[in-house]
Amino acid sequence: MEHVRIPVRARFSWLWWIIGWLAVVAAPSVCFAQAQTKFSDWGWPLPYEQISPNSVKWLKSQGWWPLKVAFQAPWSGQNTVNIVMDRQGLLKARGLETKFQAFASGPAINEVIVSGRFQAASGGNFPFTSLLDKRVPVKAIAIESPNLLHALIVPSDSHIKSMKDFKGSNPPAAIGLVTGSSAEFYIQMAAAMNNVQIGKDIILKNMSPGDQMSMPKGLDAVAAWDPTASMIVDERKSGRIVDSIFPYNMYEGQFYVRAELVQHAPDVVQALSDAFAEATLWIRRYPEKAAQLMSEDPNLKNYSKGLLLQQVNAYNNLYKPTYIYPHAQFWGAANQQIFKWLYDHKRIERQLSANDFASAVDPSFMTKTFQKLGWAVPKQPPFIPANWSGKPDKAPYPQYLTEQDLKQPQPFPESGDLTKPWTFGGKTYAP
Repeated sequence: MEHVRIPVRARFSWLWWIIGWLAVVAAPSVCFAQAQTKFSDWGWPLPYEQISPNSVKWLKSQGWWPLKVAFQAPWSGQNTVNIVMDRQGLLKARGLETKFQAFASGPAINEVIVSGRFQAASGGNFPFTSLLDKRVPVKAIAIESPNLLHALIVPSDSHIKSMKDFKGSNPPAAIGLVTGSSAEFYIQMAAAMNNVQIGKDIILKNMSPGDQMSMPKGLDAVAAWDPTASMIVDERKSGRIVDSIFPYNMYEGQFYVRAELVQHAPDVVQALSDAFAEATLWIRRYPEKAAQLMSEDPNLKNYSKGLLLQQVNAYNNLYKPTYIYPHAQFWGAANQQIFKWLYDHKRIERQLSANDFASAVDPSFMTKTFQKLGWAVPKQPPFIPANWSGKPDKAPYPQYLTEQDLKQPQPFPESGDLTKPWTFGGKTYAP
């Protein structure tokens, strides 16, 4: 039989026809797959990814089943996320059994993390630095409660109107605070920048948040963080604010894990990152329900539901939800002052740097979480204005956005916030 030669041009025509036909056939299925992406009412893509049987086996071999998570009850923003992760079963939905336990302060959490009795935790910048100094193997995977109010509060009838007024106090004015906490560092910075000498003009007394709330006699002031600060000023009306942390320190907390989890069970760390972001969205969708869950926690029984809701709005829903992304270099620079002060005052043994902090942050898990959501990773935290002239390692700071400045939540999403369609509250947003 004679072989028939098809002209080259004709062969290419047929080839392009076939490619075009395949594209037409495939296009509906691609669009259909995209259209079938399901989101919960609070914006989490479904179905949930499950941790592997091998990770469950490894956790059990370490005695880490259920996984134990430590958080602080009297610390706004952070407490809400942890309570929602726990009470809404967001980790159980991913196949991870957990036990959440509340503690009164960061130093108490450090003890159980160092011992290995807990494997994940929330910690403020001061206690987290202590872990780095001791070379405790931890990795931060999310940011909590950025710019939490820390305030110097005096009794309502006090003559003190500013930090400077403590200069020359005789006898020295007594200030109650949690030693080893971010409140102590705030007072140290505020005193230095206002020419007030610790040990001469003021003395610091270790005191739990619960004791601070009563504004006991014999104290001239307390240095409290929210919700204790707002409880004293807004609910009990027994004190007033004369100074705040914002000019001296950009506060942040870390949600972190022991580094062994990153090495041996990264899917467990991813589940923690995903649940953290999902809790952030759930709180954004249901702030009143979140406040109700908090009011049911026995550690928060002294706080009214109205105050708890105000705290949710201030520290969970005020900034764009992308505030949870761990910008390692930014926060490392912001903590540089803490590192220097702690070293100079012999509170830590090593001179830490911004790079030391950055090496203790693993942003890869939250990056993947954002990819699942279709969120763009922001270049900087959302509370930094576009034309901000300051530097995170140079205090005092020019004004930036805090709960004292913003009268309503930042809009989200805006142009540039998304990389693909995202649905929240039944409404779909396009990039």
